[in-house]
Order: sequence, then structure tokens, then C-alpha cells
Amino acid sequence: MAWIKVIKKEEAEGDLKDLYDHVLETDDDIDNILSIHSLHPKTLEAHLMMYEELMRGPGNLSKAQREMLGVLVSTLNACEY
Repeated sequence: MAWIKVIKKEEAEGDLKDLYDHVLETDDDIDNILSIHSLHPKTLEAHLMMYEELMRGPGNLSKAQREMLGVLVSTLNACEY
């Protein structure tokens, strides 16, 4: 398993703290997939923008259906979701 240095939410400052606070508005914790961006907050911001557009942007699928597709694709790729 790879090891990537991350900045924990308790240690975040500036732009990173603002982004973490944004994530914490809808979640109780910072997921690993997000915290790996902590050394480069601009990539976290881009990740969040893409995710929010995919999950909440215009389209014919509900958020639940979009989540189900994410789980299905991860399972088919033998990837932990």
C-alpha cells in the first residue's frame, strides 16, 4: 500500500482549511481520496469542483443513481470505493 503524506484537518491552514471546512459541511470527516491533495490545495479544489459537477450537476440521474454507478464501476475495477 502506498503512503502519502497528508495534512490532517486539525493542522490545516489557509486555503486548505477553507476547502476542508467546505467538505466538512456535508461529511463528518475528510476522505482519504481528498486528503491526498492536502499538500497541493489547488488540486483538491479541482477535484471537488469535478466531483460536485458530476454528482450534482444537470442530468437525468439522481444523486443516488450516480452513487450506485460509482460503486458499480469501482467494483468492476476491483477498486475499493
